[in-house]
Amino acid sequence: MNWQTFLDEPAVIAAAVLALGFVVGYLVGRLNKELLAASGVPDAVEGTPFERTAQSLGTSTVEIVARLSSWFIYGIAVLTAIHIAQLLDTEAFWFQVTQYIPQVFIAVLVLILGFIVADKAELVVSEYLRSVKLPEVSIIPRLVKYSVLYVAFLIALGQIGVYIYPLLILLAVYAAGIVVVGAVTFKDFLVSSAAGIYLLLNQPYGIGDEIQIGDQAGIVQEVDLFVTKIEDDSEEYIIPNRRVFEEEIVRVRD
Repeated sequence: MNWQTFLDEPAVIAAAVLALGFVVGYLVGRLNKELLAASGVPDAVEGTPFERTAQSLGTSTVEIVARLSSWFIYGIAVLTAIHIAQLLDTEAFWFQVTQYIPQVFIAVLVLILGFIVADKAELVVSEYLRSVKLPEVSIIPRLVKYSVLYVAFLIALGQIGVYIYPLLILLAVYAAGIVVVGAVTFKDFLVSSAAGIYLLLNQPYGIGDEIQIGDQAGIVQEVDLFVTKIEDDSEEYIIPNRRVFEEEIVRVRD
């Protein structure tokens, strides 16, 4: 076999196309990263939900876009090499590819939206619970974020044809676990909220009243669903409403 015949072999041509595709994909990814950085994209996306999520994963929006451009070229190179080497039935293969690419696109889109929605949900829940001064509450925003991400992954996997029935069972177990663990972990949280409802309805004390709850005494500044805030001349006390029922309350009259 002479060199010309060897170089005309489909497998050799396919290997050359594959190697060239990976080189071009790498260079395009590097070029895109530099162009995006030079055009000020990192500053433009700084602080956005997607950028915060990307940074939590050890990457950035610019890095993701650059890698996607590289992976796109890698994919084209692999598909072209397979076509040249005739490893598969060409007509059936390209039919499957054209059917599969839209599903992959939708799956990627779902994942990106999932990260954005999860990050936004975490911020909204954190903001909503910011006034609740109970240590157990700090875990709720994280649970919301990862629950949204899990559902997004399930939808994305379903789009590309992955059998997700076991994952749905795992999701049901996860939800049941959250209910059980939450009932135990947030027992004080639930008790404080029930006590807060009672206090808001019956109002045994109000804003401006001077009271003493256990060892803390001062003027009532705020009563909400979960805590009572009182302050004296030098300190502010944030007392869970469950303590209002557990400890003696003294209302000071002028």
